[in-house]
Amino acid sequence: MTTAFTVDPWDPSYTAARTAEALAELDATSAQLDLDGELPAAEWRPVTPDPGTAPPDVLLIADGVRRIDARLWTYAPGDADPAQAATAPSNGGSAPTAAMSGNGAFASGNGAFASGNGDFLAGGGGGPMPGIAASCAAGIVRCVPGVAAEPVAVEVSRSLFSASPYATDIVTTAGGYRARRAARSGMDDLVLALQSHLAQLEVDLAIRHRAEAGGDDLLLVDGPLRGRTHLPRTVGYIKTHHTAYLPAPQAATVSRLRPGTRTPIFLMGTSWRRHAWYVRLPAPSGTPWAGVVRCEASADLGLDALIQLADSLTHALPPLAGVDYKDPRAPQNLVPIGGLERLLRHRLGDARLLYRALRAASREERPAPVPVR
Repeated sequence: MTTAFTVDPWDPSYTAARTAEALAELDATSAQLDLDGELPAAEWRPVTPDPGTAPPDVLLIADGVRRIDARLWTYAPGDADPAQAATAPSNGGSAPTAAMSGNGAFASGNGAFASGNGDFLAGGGGGPMPGIAASCAAGIVRCVPGVAAEPVAVEVSRSLFSASPYATDIVTTAGGYRARRAARSGMDDLVLALQSHLAQLEVDLAIRHRAEAGGDDLLLVDGPLRGRTHLPRTVGYIKTHHTAYLPAPQAATVSRLRPGTRTPIFLMGTSWRRHAWYVRLPAPSGTPWAGVVRCEASADLGLDALIQLADSLTHALPPLAGVDYKDPRAPQNLVPIGGLERLLRHRLGDARLLYRALRAASREERPAPVPVR
């Protein structure tokens, strides 16, 4: 007997659009849910958007990309000079390496070490602390029905992220890196600081562009709406589902969605509150959540405004769906998003050139560090 199966449409090098763990644990969420907003929970069914509701005249899509250009160490006054540290044993000559101790902590030659949670604790005069030099870029693409999408704003930022109070801006022949404080020195915390900076870069760029362009538009931000709920006429667009928020009966409605339909709107609260609904885009695969995205809107919107917003966006998204022969994350990675991401990665610059410039700058003589305010 042949086993029946379906193939997830995303390239296997990416995380599946819907993880097996989430499918297996449909009730495993601590989110507070109000499922009775648009329809009573017991009456949930796929919703076809009102044909009398038009897609937005102008849809702005904001997205960003990031890249770690180098991992590095920052030094406090009185500690080893970076030029001296460069002569220490290294991993391929790229940076001083730390030795692994028996309890899972990393210890460096001068007594600095990392605890099991990734925080580096200093020995001696403070010890070196890890950091990352990273580039990120944010952009906005403008979509009008019947007209080719066009990028209208791009901004690139390069930063040094470190928990050290003595980290200073880095100047290289290929560009400067502004010092920014991370809350802690573990790698996850450094990457979180980078992601937070990128999210703020997207918000600031969207606010400036809207102020300059004027007009009535709808802004679609790639990812959850967290930290952006104050933006007017803005919807979060989530492509990958790491958590199963809906109970089993309502999750079954998601599986029954046809392309161009959505679930009823519901209110969701975790550490923050927002309205949400699921939409299915055209997808060649028959997997239960193929082509499904989650949309998030402000918790302050009234029901009538929410229904109009959800219907308008459900009309707008299917024509923008990605195609699998062009994008390994199709259809959720919309065509304008894929094009914008390619442009932004190009604008990040040559990674090898930036890495060599950082290596060269690390060997130059530096003034005394000044604490970051």
